[in-house]
Amino acid sequence: MEPWRDTALPVEARVADLISRMTLEEKIAQLAGVWVSAAASGDGVAPHQDELAEDTPPWPEVIKYGLGQLTRTFGTAPVTPEAGAKALEHTQREIMATNRFGIPAMAHEECLAGFTTWGATAYPVPLAWGATFDPALICEMGARIGHDMRAHGIHQGLAPVLDVTRDPRWGRTEETIGEDPYLVGMIGAQYVRGMEQAGIVATLKHFAGYSASRAGRNHAPVSMGPRELADVILPPFEMALREGARSVMQSYTEIDGVPTAADTRMLTGLLRDVLGFKGVVVSDYFGVSFLETTHGVAGDPGHAATQALTAGVDVELPTVRCYGAPLADAVRLGAIDESYVDRAVTRVLSQKCELGLLDPSYSPTASPVPLDSAANRAVARKLAEESVVLLENSSVLPLRPGRIAVVGSLADDPLVMLGCYSFPAHVGVSHPDAGMGIEIKTIVQALRERQPDLTFVPTEAGVQAAVDAAREADVCIAVVGDKAGLFGRGTSGEGCDAPDLRLPNGQTELLDALLATSTPTVVLVCSGRPYTTPPAAATVQTFFPGEEGADAIADVLMGQVNPSGRLPVSVPAHPGAQPSSYLSAPLGYRSEVSALDPTPRFSFGHGLSYTTFDYRDLRVSSPEIPVDGSVDITVTVTNTGSREGVEVVQLYLRDPVAQVTRPQRQLAGFVRVPLEPGRSADVTFTLHADVTSFTGRDGHRVVEPGLVELHVGRSSSDTPLTGSVTLTGAVRRVGPDRIMTTPAGYSAAEH
Repeated sequence: MEPWRDTALPVEARVADLISRMTLEEKIAQLAGVWVSAAASGDGVAPHQDELAEDTPPWPEVIKYGLGQLTRTFGTAPVTPEAGAKALEHTQREIMATNRFGIPAMAHEECLAGFTTWGATAYPVPLAWGATFDPALICEMGARIGHDMRAHGIHQGLAPVLDVTRDPRWGRTEETIGEDPYLVGMIGAQYVRGMEQAGIVATLKHFAGYSASRAGRNHAPVSMGPRELADVILPPFEMALREGARSVMQSYTEIDGVPTAADTRMLTGLLRDVLGFKGVVVSDYFGVSFLETTHGVAGDPGHAATQALTAGVDVELPTVRCYGAPLADAVRLGAIDESYVDRAVTRVLSQKCELGLLDPSYSPTASPVPLDSAANRAVARKLAEESVVLLENSSVLPLRPGRIAVVGSLADDPLVMLGCYSFPAHVGVSHPDAGMGIEIKTIVQALRERQPDLTFVPTEAGVQAAVDAAREADVCIAVVGDKAGLFGRGTSGEGCDAPDLRLPNGQTELLDALLATSTPTVVLVCSGRPYTTPPAAATVQTFFPGEEGADAIADVLMGQVNPSGRLPVSVPAHPGAQPSSYLSAPLGYRSEVSALDPTPRFSFGHGLSYTTFDYRDLRVSSPEIPVDGSVDITVTVTNTGSREGVEVVQLYLRDPVAQVTRPQRQLAGFVRVPLEPGRSADVTFTLHADVTSFTGRDGHRVVEPGLVELHVGRSSSDTPLTGSVTLTGAVRRVGPDRIMTTPAGYSAAEH
């Protein structure tokens, strides 16, 4: 038996033996994917796809020497799970039979809000994950998505997105988890844990800085210093890497004129040498070609391949253009040393070996499972319920029996529940005859099941018709927000960037007219980003809550579910006050030197309940700790209302004097605490000094001695309890092995 087939040998030995037997063409074949089922025209997919895909060689030529990856065999057209699995098995057997080593391809698929295929559960989008403040639930969802993908022959999932929201005008805000790196890291890392435990290679994206594009324009250049990159953008990736993520996707970003796909300092120096990543870096779709076609730093496909491979991009996705004959020619001409090919193919084959794809016993036979099971829907429902955020309420909610007017066409469109990477919105809209594939109620349907005395007025009926209906009702529910799409075919989603945070398509004018009536109005926002809305009797924020979203929203409005969601992003008071973040240093807040007040209408972490909670008695276990020590911070929280509820207790830090400017508030811990009426809990955070670290003036991350303020409460702007701890000793340098999380728990209070 050839050593590379011997499963008793270490992965390193098997892969080294295999590579020693491969020709240059066979090695390069492992470094690219092919999008077999994508239309060459690119209709309905993305700009540039047609011209970038037309250079793909014919299929027999593509697989002659093997193939690295198969792109989106399920998520390109509506296919049943059984048909998709059978087609993938057939393709894999063809690839294995054609190349002389019998190596199958890695099959990858999108999974941003569920397995992106026809008939699979459509979960809430990542911004809704952030609103739950519930990492354990996200882990369960990730495991379910991973299980479904693995059962159908998929090896790799292109998620989670760990970009920290920097400018919510960006169309892909719905794909982000929030504006705070700690929240993004805690939630994103647990998604990775679930996926990897299910046997799916999780892909962290987009590395790094993509969400900070100028003016929120997709693919626009990024203006960012190394400190913002290190302290805001990178921590979620560091946290997720600790959960075993085996792939990273390069960002479309160019920072200070250097595209990430060609940035050796980013993809090798930082990601591998500093952060210790050992897995496979894949390009974002067409990211290698963009070095030539959009960035203008490469003159041809071979030049682009040379730069990307040298920088550390191991695999070209979604289809081969640069990492094929152009790369082989570049090696033979001496433009790039073959050792770079060997480096990348070693990483690719090592991953295939770890997945069992090089084992003699490997078979591509899949075992399809129901993709929208009752258990999946139950998780989707719980996640949707926990993600609903009650922003304001003047006792109009929960709704009482009476006449209800529901206004706005979004209320009667099932696609309003979905983000742009859910299959029905992502691909299904181009195949209307195929149907949704899953059952998705509209908000009107869900409310009618609970309150039959309901009048619905679509937006097309006009403002006056809406006003008339509102005046005849006891309560008006105005449903406003977004409809997700791709590249301008929606108001939220990839390529759907906004000029400001005013509600799109004249919805502000509709709201103003409704609010001018004497009828109490509930503003229900279902969107992919925060928008400015006027004060109302009640305002409820949801972020594309998935296939179970309408029932979850209706249950919250009717009071059957007590809302517990919290804002993962601030809601602005003015539509043009962007970009802004609660993480700002003092001069990023309201000051006398500017007429513009960036104070949000609703701050990060905010969310109301149908009950009330009281905070008291903050205890700090020690007034001083060394710069490598830890401290326990305990508070007592009491449900002072009349019904059971969940309080999301949040710990914030402030460093009042530091060698660089620091945020006025920064999340350092959180925990969901369920409490019956009249019951109390002692909530304890164990804060390590490492969590206070930041990038100092010399560019190194440090823990600095001195006083650190501790703030505990309901949101970043509502912290009724304040204390402090003093760090003692000398400035201490820390690195990627630092402690990054703050364990939190609760127990019944005895006092």
